[in-house]
Amino acid sequence: MEKMEEIEGSIADLRTTFRSRKTTSVAWRKNQLRGLIELVQDNEQKIAKALYQDLGKHPAEVYRDEIGIVKKSANHALSCVEKWMAPKKNRLPLLYFPASAQVLSEPLGVVLIFASWNFPISLALDPLIGAIAAGNTVLLKPSDLAPECAAFLQETIPLYLDCNAIKVINGGADVGEKLLQQKWDKIFFTGSTRVGRIVMTAAAKHLTPVTLELGGKCPAVVDTLSSLSDIKVMAKRIVGGKWAACNGQICIGVDCVLVEKKFASTLIDSLKRTIKKFFGENPKDSNSISRIVNKNHFDRLSKLLKDPRVAASIVHGGSSNEENLFIEPTILLDPPLDSEIMTEEIFGPLLPIITLNNIQESIEFVNSRPKPLVIYAFTKDETFKRQILSETSSGSVVFNDTVVQYAADVLPFGGVGQSGFGRYHGKYSFDNFSHEKPVMQRSFFLEMEPRYPPWNDFKINFFRFAYRFDYFNLVLLLLGLKK
Repeated sequence: MEKMEEIEGSIADLRTTFRSRKTTSVAWRKNQLRGLIELVQDNEQKIAKALYQDLGKHPAEVYRDEIGIVKKSANHALSCVEKWMAPKKNRLPLLYFPASAQVLSEPLGVVLIFASWNFPISLALDPLIGAIAAGNTVLLKPSDLAPECAAFLQETIPLYLDCNAIKVINGGADVGEKLLQQKWDKIFFTGSTRVGRIVMTAAAKHLTPVTLELGGKCPAVVDTLSSLSDIKVMAKRIVGGKWAACNGQICIGVDCVLVEKKFASTLIDSLKRTIKKFFGENPKDSNSISRIVNKNHFDRLSKLLKDPRVAASIVHGGSSNEENLFIEPTILLDPPLDSEIMTEEIFGPLLPIITLNNIQESIEFVNSRPKPLVIYAFTKDETFKRQILSETSSGSVVFNDTVVQYAADVLPFGGVGQSGFGRYHGKYSFDNFSHEKPVMQRSFFLEMEPRYPPWNDFKINFFRFAYRFDYFNLVLLLLGLKK
């Protein structure tokens, strides 16, 4: 009862603040973005400590994937928000003369953001940047599976941001359920497909627009490479995209590798050498690889390997330490396609390699499964690249690298189908939390009224002409540059 009263009171405060219209000013938006930048700059050590306690993340990983991402995104929004807010003028057809048109971006209102546990700082604050830039009030729900980071956000955000417009509420699934019972103007959720369905079902009761950032099985398609240097680069980028980011607990991580049989041994040998180079002879002693988030996820991943058919396919790694919640980087060669490891998102340090007779078969493999969040493809074949783009569907496609697309503010990030919908980052975040309102202004001058048949004939001809030409085409016509 107490928690429900807190939730309802917080929402009432946020709605009152939004109705005051203070969040719509550019000054307020910029002040909050500056506050976010100061928050991460002033608390780098606290953030690093919290992430180590929750996930065992190395400081370099913390800065790259959490602190750096937030600072970059906030600075980008700070420098662009006035331009994003500016009305966009649109040209109207001659039919509407004399008239003008523009599109205004207005905030949606009171926004609910559910953050995820694998990147508990950046996946909380990055969407918040877009919501602030768009002029909304926000209630942020951090993940209870990263309790130290959740506590940090709840304690620190009110010290740097407008506590009447941006609030943090912590708690478990029961709190999330209570939040979903309320009416929101937008819900932004990052997490599993299973919970995404629950969020969408609850949002449907109030016709609330939803952005779902989910996951899926993101394949890496590896074409046969002849250059030794290219093979080394490819291996580094796959290992980095699989294990160097939260030890595989990442929605855009490489979930499986598709490769021709003749190239499989070369690929596996190169991956083994790179794992050793990155994490040492004994990865469990390395401080540069994250641990599994909790016992439930550790047991879930261990269960995948307990299938005798899957265990028989292990060609590297496979050991674990339950006390330290550690599973070493593990490579599997051709596990059964009907096994759980190949039908469910892995979200951990296990990497199946599936061999094909011909790399072209990878197209059919991808299309036979739910649409992935990302397709990674390592190839120099331009024809094959075009085939991947034209014959598959995914949230995004990256050629010859992994994971790096997430940090690009100029690219939208989001899924398609079961991997989610909606997009954010940079201007796309601003648009995600805005309503684009079209505004048309007309003059009282030049009103046509039907009076007698000849006038009606004139109107019909006028409409035929006006629908064909807009202002620009009319000028070209009068100048004799268009027929």
